[in-house]
Amino acid sequence: MEIIATAESALQAENLLRAGIDTLYAGNSRFGLRLPTSFSLSELEELTKLAHSYEKEIMVPVNGLMHNEHLEDLPEFLQALSEMKVDKIACGDPGVILTLEELELDLPYVYDAQTFVTSAEQIDFWVKQGAVGAVLARELTRPEVSEISQKLSVPVEMLVYGPTCIHQSKRKLVTNYYNIVELKEDASKERGLYLREPNDPESMLPIYEDENGTHIFSSEDISLMPYLAELYAAGLNTWKLDGILMHGADFVEIAKLFVEARDALLADGFVAETFVNRLAELTPKTRMVDAGFYLKDPNEVK
Repeated sequence: MEIIATAESALQAENLLRAGIDTLYAGNSRFGLRLPTSFSLSELEELTKLAHSYEKEIMVPVNGLMHNEHLEDLPEFLQALSEMKVDKIACGDPGVILTLEELELDLPYVYDAQTFVTSAEQIDFWVKQGAVGAVLARELTRPEVSEISQKLSVPVEMLVYGPTCIHQSKRKLVTNYYNIVELKEDASKERGLYLREPNDPESMLPIYEDENGTHIFSSEDISLMPYLAELYAAGLNTWKLDGILMHGADFVEIAKLFVEARDALLADGFVAETFVNRLAELTPKTRMVDAGFYLKDPNEVK
């Protein structure tokens, strides 16, 4: 089993490793999407050394859609990741995979094309091209993820805790609005901006801008804590914890709880209700949690 967790700083990364997570998830926002922090190459090298000192791994996302200006800088970035002995990268753009082949780098990759990863056949195609695993789309339902897992020999990652991005635009939508109303305001993640649904004044959809454009998140975070036992039974044993909207020790405490749940499962002592109640105490009051698409009828998902 593998628990992957995002890291926003070296301090948080070390605390996550001490908490028992298996893989750090950290990268640079020029090449990776929706990261808690954009780390420089030198910082990524230090995080890699830190993970290896705990006999754990690090995965660097290179999962953005690469435009020409990104492709110009990509070979140098990948070469640096290989030299610092990053354990694996996550990528979905064929241009990244082709560059890996051309450079003949010893850099394993996990196939991550976001919402497009929806079938075992698609994943198997990329496994034959060299992928060592895949990240499942967050819009998949219970029977779909189980069927995919049973057809594959490589691990497939599922988000078991964290927010879901429901819209991304390369355009700077918030900044464009500010320009229209003649405001000079910050649109970064640190500002903590929200949208509201027209007919729901209580709704809160996080929105922010970075160099990849504008990102809008669902008003609820995903939590599959109640269903970890059935995920485990179905062979879905690579779990992702996304802390992009959480900070510091708060996210570490949630990671600790999922590590404890994992250990309880392996010891045949997992009681879902107990862990769900404990998670509720750690979840920010402004963020509701649900199972996302997991419990939906596949025929109703369009």
